[in-house]
Amino acid sequence: MKRDSFYELQQRLQLSFKRTKLLKQAFTHTSYVNEHKRGSAQDNERLEFLGDAVLQLLVSEYLFATYPQRPEGELTRMRASIVCEPSLAQFAERLELGSHVLLGRGEEQLGGRQRQALLADLFESFVGAIFLDAGIEQTRAFLNEHMFPFVESNDYGLLVKDSKSKLQERSQHHGLGAVEYRIIEERGPAHDREFVVEVYLGEERFGVGSGRTKKEAEQRAAAEAWRTLSQEQG
Repeated sequence: MKRDSFYELQQRLQLSFKRTKLLKQAFTHTSYVNEHKRGSAQDNERLEFLGDAVLQLLVSEYLFATYPQRPEGELTRMRASIVCEPSLAQFAERLELGSHVLLGRGEEQLGGRQRQALLADLFESFVGAIFLDAGIEQTRAFLNEHMFPFVESNDYGLLVKDSKSKLQERSQHHGLGAVEYRIIEERGPAHDREFVVEVYLGEERFGVGSGRTKKEAEQRAAAEAWRTLSQEQG
């Protein structure tokens, strides 16, 4: 992980690691270690093991508090739908974690940065690193910001959907026109960039959002548009 990439990741996710070696380990794949055997790099598999357990606990806690009327069996199925590989890979993609992972040449050439299993493992190892570095409260706060808001209940359990996907589906269902995102402003220095994006359905503006990346700004604009539509349409 390059130093500027490492700094950018923490800035973007509003984290500040005290033990930076721990963060680097979370993003070090076994293929990288195998190609750098003379170095001191450690792979992220042990952190992945820990992160899996931390996620099981905090997701269980979230479901227990959020769905007080659901029986144990339903809560178990709901938890499984959140911590499964496809869902965890989605969360990793949303946070753009794959761009920071250290890979061996072979894994890189095989498209490891986009591989679902690798991304899911990466999310777990990242959570494990946050837990070790900052404790359970900081880990819970991270998930409250970057995981739980994108979990949506349905009759069979839970769906993980981002705001852009939800807005696209609603627009199509109600015939509101094409969804378009327009960057209206870029501000701040290169190392601390902020983007402002407006979202249009057809010719009408429905939301605006800002973020450290274009994707983050688009997600926030989509979330605002979704809330606006929900109020108008019920």
